[in-house]
Amino acid sequence: MLIGGSFAIVTKTNALNAGMSRVIKKLKNKDILIIPISMILLSICGTTFGMSEEALPFYAIFIPIMLSIGYDSMTAFIICFLGPNLGCCASTIDPFNVLIAQGVIGIEGNPQLWLRAILWVIFTAAGIFWAMRYARRVKLDPKSSITYEDDKQKRIEFSVTDASIEEEFTLRHKLVLIDFAVGMGVIVWGFVTQGWYMDEISMVFLAMGLLAGILGGLDEKTIAEEFVRGIADFAYAACIIGIARGILVVAEGGMIIDSILNWLVGLLAGAPSFIYTTFMYIVLGLLSLLVPSSSGLAALTMPVMGPLTELMGLNPGAAVTALQFANQTVNTISPVAGMTVAGLAVAKISFGQWWKTIWKFFIFMVLFGLVATVISGLLPM
Repeated sequence: MLIGGSFAIVTKTNALNAGMSRVIKKLKNKDILIIPISMILLSICGTTFGMSEEALPFYAIFIPIMLSIGYDSMTAFIICFLGPNLGCCASTIDPFNVLIAQGVIGIEGNPQLWLRAILWVIFTAAGIFWAMRYARRVKLDPKSSITYEDDKQKRIEFSVTDASIEEEFTLRHKLVLIDFAVGMGVIVWGFVTQGWYMDEISMVFLAMGLLAGILGGLDEKTIAEEFVRGIADFAYAACIIGIARGILVVAEGGMIIDSILNWLVGLLAGAPSFIYTTFMYIVLGLLSLLVPSSSGLAALTMPVMGPLTELMGLNPGAAVTALQFANQTVNTISPVAGMTVAGLAVAKISFGQWWKTIWKFFIFMVLFGLVATVISGLLPM
């Protein structure tokens, strides 16, 4: 909740939007470079703080620009949606994904941070390559675009002179982004060298958010109001985690979890590691259709998946890796994932159009997640 409140202050300064607008305007004459640079920046936001609804304002920036330089609205959606989603899948220090899951299992610090960083680089690079390949095909043959007919109307509805595109990138915006970058650097340093965890990073996020409000020129009333609003946004997730932990107390006290673990260990006894990790990945993916929230899914499943993975002789960090990849991969195409539905609605793209576009890359995402989970499980504890 502290982290949610702090990010609400950062968002209120509009530094993220202004900074991204500046990048886009700088690259407008080198249009193909907009895709990799923008997706890298959005993926960084996804892997560090689980960017979600914060990406919605970017649709109004990217759609008119992509249409004006010969691409389609699907290209804009891929940048704005898949960019942060790649980072969320390959989370490194995302508090709402990796850290909560590790906390439920009882993993201190972030011992597989180096692996998660490597996975993030490879996964993001693969996503960018796929996005650029799609964009080039559309530019060479606009009629090959699945949204070709729809984009005729969108060219009228979306204007390239939108105020958000022309927004000035001020010194205050620069200072807020520097504050954000330094805060992320301090968190990584704390993880790697000081053994920090949730208490310490909450302190850093709180300091970063308050300083961002001051640097962004917000008065104390606005800072306080945005902080409370940010907490309210995450109150639902916090309640779900609390309820799930309450159920866990009953399940542990009644030896229910022990019975489940005993049954599953007997069922999977002798199974090769890749069979078990595939089973775990599929189960978490299916449950993501019912619980799209990564933090809620972590609270629900990690009390079983973590100990079970360890009983199978694998590193319990594999349960965390399976969670982050399975949950976000399924959310990429899920009709019950809030940000997927919201993003498609803003871009005026149907689920059918999105599924037809993403299905090949979706298969790659599944396979990559399965391989990542196996590697994570085979690492020494």
